[in-house]
Amino acid sequence: MEPTHRPVISATGLFTPEESISNEELVASFNEFVRRHNAANAGAIAAGEVTALEPSSVEFIEKASGIKARHVMAKAPVLDPEIMAPRWPERSNEDLSLLAEIGVKAARQALERAGRDASDVDAVLCAASNMERPYPAMAIEIQQALGIEGFGFDMNVACSSATFGIQTAADYVRSGNARSVLVVSPEVTSGHLNWRDRDSHFIFGDVATAVLVEDAAMAPDGHWDILGTRLKTVFSNNIRNNFGFLNRAHPDSVGAADKLFVQEGRKVFKEVVPMVAQMILEEADRLAIDPATLRRMWLHQANAGMNRLIAHKVLGHEASDDESPTVLDTYGNTSSAGSIIAFHLNSDDLAAGDTGLICSFGAGYSAGTVFVRKAA
Repeated sequence: MEPTHRPVISATGLFTPEESISNEELVASFNEFVRRHNAANAGAIAAGEVTALEPSSVEFIEKASGIKARHVMAKAPVLDPEIMAPRWPERSNEDLSLLAEIGVKAARQALERAGRDASDVDAVLCAASNMERPYPAMAIEIQQALGIEGFGFDMNVACSSATFGIQTAADYVRSGNARSVLVVSPEVTSGHLNWRDRDSHFIFGDVATAVLVEDAAMAPDGHWDILGTRLKTVFSNNIRNNFGFLNRAHPDSVGAADKLFVQEGRKVFKEVVPMVAQMILEEADRLAIDPATLRRMWLHQANAGMNRLIAHKVLGHEASDDESPTVLDTYGNTSSAGSIIAFHLNSDDLAAGDTGLICSFGAGYSAGTVFVRKAA
């Protein structure tokens, strides 16, 4: 028997900041910081009391990650060797917050693409890694700015927040508790990144995405049927950020490096790739989907090498750019928004009946799969 309420993805939205930082610009800024640091500490370095910093290069960044550029909300201060962090004017409580502002822009695009009015939406989930504040919830602020009745709440599962949000929204639709749910992922990841760390300063970028999950009975033509979702978490310290409202140390203070993004990259690669590939294969088997028939995989945009290996394990061959498109090169790692950007920019060409996979993975560890099929 067909379920009474069947969740689908009706549309997606994307907000991209105007400013972008190329690897060449980033390396020039970082190397100037290194030069100044080493010059200021020359005596201590010669005495063996301080370790000299090593410069970076465009070749190093692209080999390590596949990233060539990233969008940011505040370019000038990030590239300033004296600051190397985003800066923007403080907003009053009466003004729309930064995360809500970019989240609303992505959400409005999703609503427009679906031909939907805000009055049709029942709930807003703000699913992201980098919340601007503990409360009031960003989702409720976005809900108010859009003029949506109903409810909203925030959820954070790091880089898997969007896929966890999609399953949560689908469950609301399936149970009849909502007919239309916006999953909004505003990611200003530049704020939690240590731009002075050679091994990670190139990883992240800023963006916002939105996914409209609805009951198939009200969805527009060309929507995406949600065939099945699966979520998984396994605790790990290999990706961590210790900053929070219980911690009063400012990220710029001495000894506060762990209040920003830190990771053990090699361990993450070794442990996450097999976990995610196995999860995808198990869920495909449960849904009676032959992985080799997947028309496209929209994977989390964290590392080009990870994506190549996961896609190979799932498809059984080296994936082409068409089978596993990349946005990492121009957007960088945008945390929970990455797989949604890939889906948003690389899905209109698929035909009715084509099957694909939206997949996320990251800190937690967390991983989420959303198998979809293009409807007529």
